[in-house]
Amino acid sequence: MKSLLPLIPYLKVRKWKLIWGTIFVSVSIFLQSLYPMVIGNAVDEITNKTTNYTYLYYALLSVGLILVGGVFLFLTRRTIIVASREIENDLRHDFFEHLQKLPKEFFDKTSTGDLMAHATNDINNIRNFLGPGIMYSIQTFLRTVVTLIIMFNISSKISFLALIPLPLISMLVYKVMKTVYGRSQKVQESFSALTTKVQENFSGIRVMKSYVREISEINRFVSVSADYQKKNLSLARIQSYSFPMMFLLTSLSVIIVVYFGGVEVIKGNMTLGNVTEFIVYLGQLTWPMIAFGWVINLIQRASPSMDRIMKIRNTEPAVKDNEGVSFDIKPENLNGEIEFKNVSFKYPGTDYYVLRNINLKIQKGTSLGIIGQTGCGKSTLINLIPRVYDVEEGQLILDGNDIRKIPLLTLRESVGIVPQESFLFSDTLEKNIAYSSDFVTEERMIESSKLAGLFKDVHMFPEKFKTLIGERGVTLSGGQKQRTSLARAIYKKPKILILDDSLSAVDTNTEEEILRGLKEVLSDRTTIIISHRISTLKNLDNIIVIDDHTIAEQGTHDELLEKKGIYYDIHVKQLLEEEIEEM
Repeated sequence: MKSLLPLIPYLKVRKWKLIWGTIFVSVSIFLQSLYPMVIGNAVDEITNKTTNYTYLYYALLSVGLILVGGVFLFLTRRTIIVASREIENDLRHDFFEHLQKLPKEFFDKTSTGDLMAHATNDINNIRNFLGPGIMYSIQTFLRTVVTLIIMFNISSKISFLALIPLPLISMLVYKVMKTVYGRSQKVQESFSALTTKVQENFSGIRVMKSYVREISEINRFVSVSADYQKKNLSLARIQSYSFPMMFLLTSLSVIIVVYFGGVEVIKGNMTLGNVTEFIVYLGQLTWPMIAFGWVINLIQRASPSMDRIMKIRNTEPAVKDNEGVSFDIKPENLNGEIEFKNVSFKYPGTDYYVLRNINLKIQKGTSLGIIGQTGCGKSTLINLIPRVYDVEEGQLILDGNDIRKIPLLTLRESVGIVPQESFLFSDTLEKNIAYSSDFVTEERMIESSKLAGLFKDVHMFPEKFKTLIGERGVTLSGGQKQRTSLARAIYKKPKILILDDSLSAVDTNTEEEILRGLKEVLSDRTTIIISHRISTLKNLDNIIVIDDHTIAEQGTHDELLEKKGIYYDIHVKQLLEEEIEEM
């Protein structure tokens, strides 16, 4: 139960709904407890052969009690259950908001499936404890106490005998729910495997068909589906066994009351109405006995779920606004002058330096090209600028300010990145291009798509900019994805524009067209372009060559060719490749 203590602040916010809910459930229990007495009195009146008006009175009184009790039960659900849904919403919101603050390394180590399970199953388990758990706990306690007082007041002997089987119901429910939970988890895991298999097949339909693996994939799907069926049947068996057992135990109590109560009626110690009351009260006690085991099970589910949620909630983001941040710095105050001073970097938890002693100054409004072998640290270098990772050794300065003194939100609003792997959302093309804004400005969107070399392709689509591009932009080619991602960055109008090998999927002619269009964009902002092609970088203001995780060469295209070093060798090889392609 200690793990559920973090829920107290959420409960305090909704305390008045919970208090009113407790009052409503108390009134509902009180009215429901009067109902068996009315039925008992009515039976006694029938036995005594009273007038029809008396029957009508008891009938209307019974209906009235049920209706009024139903109203208060409705109000109970409108308060306690609604409060649990609101707390669920707050929990999910706070959980998602916290995830947004966590660094990239957290998501590198945590699978999407785990996070989805936390955001759905775990929070739902907590909600069940807060709603049905609290409501049925109050109902169970009050109904049990009130019913037992009345029953023992009628006949303590028969009450004691009739209650013997009922605790077994709680034990049965507890055991069954525990087994059901374990088997339900296996069903969910199997269902997850099934949906994953289907998703992979649909996403990789081209690969599957090109390798003629349809029959193989069908057989694998049948195998996964059969496993799902088997686990569902296992769950159904335990459920089909449990309910008859509950009714059997309940019926035993009724049989005991009928037999021993009948003996007392014959002796004249009880009336037929008293026996009827006992049977109705036993029916009312059956649900508390079931609910008792169920509530315990809800607590057992909620407790580890809360532990898992809090484990993530207690994870402090490595990259955040620390003390000394100057919140006076706004995006419009930044110009884009960047300086690396003796920067060395290794990823958290490793001893391997990805960057060593980087010293580099990028003047505002200029362009920088970065080239080097795969894995030399090019992407890591540019990821330090928007603080995807923090510099631990050396200093990174933006417009004379240590980058950690600039508010994180301000910094990232000023930086536009086009990554190597373009991620697009399952939405319209215009919503993807205008992602940085809450509203789409058509003129700005058209201009951005033209500069990115995408506009001519858009007019080939049936719905133009309104075209739905599918999950991860599946309906677009690799080049169209990159150009859409580039248009998205241009639309943002950042002070610093970073292209991380983002033209690799376009041909050289399209690349030249895009670069010509970008000259207008590059003129008033700091631009950093990573590329493996010399043709992409040759017209930039400055170019650095990273080798062995440090800056090996630096200069303009012509200056680097004159040095006849690494850059020159790359240039010569690429010229030979072009000649071979032409031949």
